[in-house]
Amino acid sequence: MLENLINLIKENAGDAIINNPAVPNEQNDAVIAAAGHSVQASMQNMVSQGKLQDLLSLFHNGVGNTSANPSVQNISTDLIQNLTEKFGFNQSTSTGIANNLIPGLLQRLVSKTNDPADNSFSLQGIISHLTGGGGVSSLLGGLTDGKSGEGIMDKVKQLFGNT
Repeated sequence: MLENLINLIKENAGDAIINNPAVPNEQNDAVIAAAGHSVQASMQNMVSQGKLQDLLSLFHNGVGNTSANPSVQNISTDLIQNLTEKFGFNQSTSTGIANNLIPGLLQRLVSKTNDPADNSFSLQGIISHLTGGGGVSSLLGGLTDGKSGEGIMDKVKQLFGNT
């Protein structure tokens, strides 16, 4: 997944990273790789913190209003922090990179995941990767916050708007 994610970031890195005068050209590849690791780690953190429903909602509903989407906010915040710490970018530069990269990147990721003709990403593959191969059992644990089966169907229905 990480390799495909980094390739997707490269495709979307134009103004955010590659054409950004605040990012030295010799650091472009390192910043792209750090963005890939940051996005993946942020999604894994969301799963481990019981925010799997937010992440799944992203894939079901799309990015939409980025300022109101908790997944986009979490991933952007993590990337800003990582860029500031790893590359010494100031807060404004890191925020600009995240704001220019993450919404479009996630929109493309969602689009590729939901496109049956594109097999570069699948929701099942992403969830399996994020849960360390735990698949459905980890998914259900994330939906129930670790409680044994309480309200699983209610949570699943909420994900797909069948409440």
